Amino acid sequence: MNAGEEVRVLLVLHYQGKGFHGWQRQPRLRTVQGEIERVIERVVGERRPVLGSGRTDSGVHATGQVATVPLPAAWHAARLRKALNALLPRDIWVESAREVPWSFHARYDAVERSYQYRVGTSPATASPFHRPHCWAFGESLDPELLASAAAILPGRHSFRAFAKSGQPQRGEMCTVVEAGWAPWDELGYAFTIRANRYLHHMVRYLVGTMVDVGLGRREVSEMVALLEDPDTEVVTSPPAPPEGLYLERVRYPDPSTSIPSASTADP
Repeated sequence: MNAGEEVRVLLVLHYQGKGFHGWQRQPRLRTVQGEIERVIERVVGERRPVLGSGRTDSGVHATGQVATVPLPAAWHAARLRKALNALLPRDIWVESAREVPWSFHARYDAVERSYQYRVGTSPATASPFHRPHCWAFGESLDPELLASAAAILPGRHSFRAFAKSGQPQRGEMCTVVEAGWAPWDELGYAFTIRANRYLHHMVRYLVGTMVDVGLGRREVSEMVALLEDPDTEVVTSPPAPPEGLYLERVRYPDPSTSIPSASTADP
């Protein structure tokens, strides 16, 4: 079909990751992509591929995932959003929908992605109303040590030491635009990072290691060593658990397809 017979619709999605085996469709497993494609097939009458800006792992949340889907022209963006929000399971919500040019690619056109990771230091984060949405750590952390650890991250570095092994084909260099910790209400601290790309589990390894710095168990110099020499004998701390991680925003260079910052409320 040509552009006059079809439209490409961009979706900004929120989802709670606990009930999913990640974003990518997998046989016999519940995934975010799979659920959205199932509902679209139900309302449109045929299977339509949904392309995400990137994959999120099992248990990881999103408040700004971007995806596109090609549809018959009768399915304008507002109509699709209304249908999806009426039929999707309650752990997925379409924040917005709009048409984008056929040249737009949700994954390859992205120039920057932002993630947030929430660490709960208050005992209250063990509550079932908080635990699914954070790392319910329950111990105090030194905010100055956390800030010192995050301050070394901006710039272009090899993050191979902070990634799950076995992915040499992806390359190891990433450019971090911004990284820092801030109070998360009265419950703990939130780490925010913006970068052009990420390695597998990179944010979780960074957070796990920085939390040990914040406890005084590790020195910031160890993180410097891991960034400067990925083959160093120094090793990272175990990765932080997935339930504290949120994909917050995806940025594109073309203003006509730029995605506004999404809400950071709990999904």
